[in-house]
Amino acid sequence: MNAQARSLSRRLLLSRSAAVVGASSAGLLLPQIVRAQGSRIKVGFMLPYTGTFAQLGVAIENGVRMAIAEKGGKLGGREIEWVKVDDESEPSKGVENASKLVQRDKVDVLIGTVHSGVQMGIQKVARDSGVLNIIPNAGVHASTRALCAPNVFRTSFTNSQPTLALGKPMVDKGLKKAVWITWKYAAGDEAFEGFKDSYTKAGGTIVKELGLPFPNVEFQALLTEIAALKPDAVACFFAGAGAAKFMKDYAAAGLQGKIPLYGSGFLTEGVIEATGPAAEGVITTMHYADSLELPRNKQFRTAYAKEFKMQPDVYAVQGYDSGQLLVQGLAAVGGDIGNKAALYKAMESASIDSPRGKWTMSKAHNPVQDIYLRVVEKGDNKVIGVAAKALADSGAGCKLG
Repeated sequence: MNAQARSLSRRLLLSRSAAVVGASSAGLLLPQIVRAQGSRIKVGFMLPYTGTFAQLGVAIENGVRMAIAEKGGKLGGREIEWVKVDDESEPSKGVENASKLVQRDKVDVLIGTVHSGVQMGIQKVARDSGVLNIIPNAGVHASTRALCAPNVFRTSFTNSQPTLALGKPMVDKGLKKAVWITWKYAAGDEAFEGFKDSYTKAGGTIVKELGLPFPNVEFQALLTEIAALKPDAVACFFAGAGAAKFMKDYAAAGLQGKIPLYGSGFLTEGVIEATGPAAEGVITTMHYADSLELPRNKQFRTAYAKEFKMQPDVYAVQGYDSGQLLVQGLAAVGGDIGNKAALYKAMESASIDSPRGKWTMSKAHNPVQDIYLRVVEKGDNKVIGVAAKALADSGAGCKLG
């Protein structure tokens, strides 16, 4: 290469280097939101897609996607990249699976989960990493109490919220002496906290607390004890197949129609058909009912059934509201998910127009919502009133706000 050629080559190299440096510098000077607009927001689902809770995971994902699709399919004007991990409802894999989404997949938002034990793993990763976590179901108290965090929001309930609305309606009916029965595990203990608080404050007396190990369904001896105690009513927390078995055994023991049965709404949620006549007359408190006579609920149920060819349930509603919360938050910051202070403020102040009725977010990041009184009538959870208006969990131990 001659001297002239070397000189030309050097000038080209310098000019190209300057262009690259200039472009990089210009990029650094641009506001983050401008640089980020071209990139996708990564949303990770950590939900059960196999096992007992698989149907719940699918319903939640359907609800999230539907809420976002209704608003144009974007978040704050940005395209979405979806990532999914099956949490298998396995608490021992909670931290590992959440870490995969945060560290390997680099999600901006982690939506999960159903199982409270798995949520404790997500909670640790969310608190350590700062990733935005929206809880679409798990009711474990710690998530919005002692272990609350600015980046963790729940769109469902705490385990004690439904039963916190149960006591007064019972006492108002003159049922002043009750037996409580549940599985002895975290969810049962937390549901009892709500019932004990509401029932005793209303003037009721809990004459006996009965329990059996989770997921034991040998209820006969305890039902015999209830019959001997002759309380005014029985209140309980059971869910899923165990709930159906409990109601059937309750009826078979001759208690149905003699000693009124009350419970957290999960007692009858999704199991009325499996329970059959034994569910008739059972009264529960819950933040949703399929038959809610709200225009928003009718619109939602019609659209969901059309889209997914199945009927929505409370889990679909909670997923839908998770999507609505995300849409509102990111719209407020123009898609700038890095602007965490403004994003979290928008989510904290959000008013969600939900199929369950409008609700707001508590300082601890848990829904402040109406709890409905329902009775099983002809195979349906029929709403018979509002057990508590705008009910908030205590948020005890949470230092937010």
